[in-house]
Amino acid sequence: MIIFTLKIQTMKYLLLTLFALGLVSCNSAQNTVSSKKDRTDYAQTITAEDLKVLLYEFSDDKMQGRMTGEPGQKMAAEFLKDFYVTHGIASPIAEGDYFQEIPASYFSRRRDAKASENVVAFIKGSEKPDEIVVLSAHYDHVGMKDGEIYNGADDDGSGTVSLLEMAEAFKMAVKDGNGPKRSILFLHVTGEEIGLYGSKYYTEHPIFPLENTVCDLNTDMVGRIDPDKKDTPNYIYLIGSDKLSQELHDLSEMVNEKYINLELDYTYNDDNDPNRFYYRSDHYNFAKNNVPIIFYFNGVHEDYHQPTDTPDKIEYELLAKRAQLIFQTAWEVANREERITADKLK
Repeated sequence: MIIFTLKIQTMKYLLLTLFALGLVSCNSAQNTVSSKKDRTDYAQTITAEDLKVLLYEFSDDKMQGRMTGEPGQKMAAEFLKDFYVTHGIASPIAEGDYFQEIPASYFSRRRDAKASENVVAFIKGSEKPDEIVVLSAHYDHVGMKDGEIYNGADDDGSGTVSLLEMAEAFKMAVKDGNGPKRSILFLHVTGEEIGLYGSKYYTEHPIFPLENTVCDLNTDMVGRIDPDKKDTPNYIYLIGSDKLSQELHDLSEMVNEKYINLELDYTYNDDNDPNRFYYRSDHYNFAKNNVPIIFYFNGVHEDYHQPTDTPDKIEYELLAKRAQLIFQTAWEVANREERITADKLK
């Protein structure tokens, strides 16, 4: 009887040991799968659903059209800060301080000027932390007129929430040990609608030296379809990609062909473009300082600068695809062996 009991106990011990080994094996397999995540896995975390949730909140009536210096713009700045704090993405200024303050006196052409702030967040590079890739979008809009709120869902709520989703994707990569080699600055600028003030202030008071800034990928209106493209909506207008750096242009083309396959339309990249879009968004203040840039743009539409630019009109699946393209381009710039240069400077 004693011998039989001992045999049962021995069998139980062996079964428990095998079960424990099985758990270890499963965990190891799961860790191996996690460690094998690649850039496409992170890009695919940028989803239409997440962008929609963020944009409905960001372009809500309570933001009062986000006019520079007004309470709605301040509320929008807090929304952006809270996102970065919640997702554990650091500030490049100081712990908990995500605002690059701009005094009212800087807005020299405004009679009723009020102080404002750029909102900044930062992911430090693992190998070349002093080289900075800037991802920019303006988060202000034109406020309220005659009692109507100009929500600016496309202009530039679409670019703003795209940056948030890209930041979250890069942070996931960092947690998995796949963080970018170069540092990434997420730059939400104010004052674009009244004269590109926020980006001008940043380039005059850079948090990181401009000579260390690899490029600026600027996202301004990427959630709608130009009426001229209604029959071929799988597109994005690119402006400026080849004006300072052929390297950046070629890299952009390669990334799109390999990972995304949008039509890259250069209609507005023409030096003779009467719209002069190259000079009309925040990338231009970087380009003026010989920093290579790409401006991502969906073109204008009937709701441009109208109170009808609302989140229900955004093409969210297309917005996600465009944001994934920008993320993949930033990933390539941040992780390639050699730094992108302004190789077309004369």
